Amino acid sequence: MQIEPSLTIQPLSAEAFSAYGWMLGKPLKADGSVPAYTSPSSDFWREHLFDTGVAGETEVLWVKYRNADDTVASLEAHWLTQQAIVPLTGPVIQIVATSTDGGLPDMRSLRAFWVPTGEGVCMRPHCWHSTRVVQGEVTCLMLTRRSTTYDLVVHLETGAPACESAIRSISTHRLVDLPGTQADR
Repeated sequence: MQIEPSLTIQPLSAEAFSAYGWMLGKPLKADGSVPAYTSPSSDFWREHLFDTGVAGETEVLWVKYRNADDTVASLEAHWLTQQAIVPLTGPVIQIVATSTDGGLPDMRSLRAFWVPTGEGVCMRPHCWHSTRVVQGEVTCLMLTRRSTTYDLVVHLETGAPACESAIRSISTHRLVDLPGTQADR
């Protein structure tokens, strides 16, 4: 198997992730631009307005990621909904790519982001993606569309064609650690 050039894991920032969606977990803005409240005992603010698409119902999933493979050979995309991932028990590596006009992964846009515990990402519809962990198992909260989950489960369990999602093979890329973020990979 030929390995393509390395894919460097980069730190997550709102600016760096903007082509793929939104960074979650940004600092509180008390400038009045979004609903927010701060007090000595707690702070809360609007981080993002999640969009499941026309007639979509939002679903909260509990996801346990265990894939620590340092190569990426396939990506998944969802056509109708945004999808948010927030790591709860450890960091994840979120691999993303935008779509071409023909709906395939745009390999020129392929990136990998280090998503620390307590931050997260919300990917746009048509954002190709895959998730990795450094080791063990990481539990994440996921927001998605109810029908997209059902469609994907049926596809993965029975092989029936998926309508709301796609999984495509890509040329294999090897993840390269960002210095200072991971000790052992």
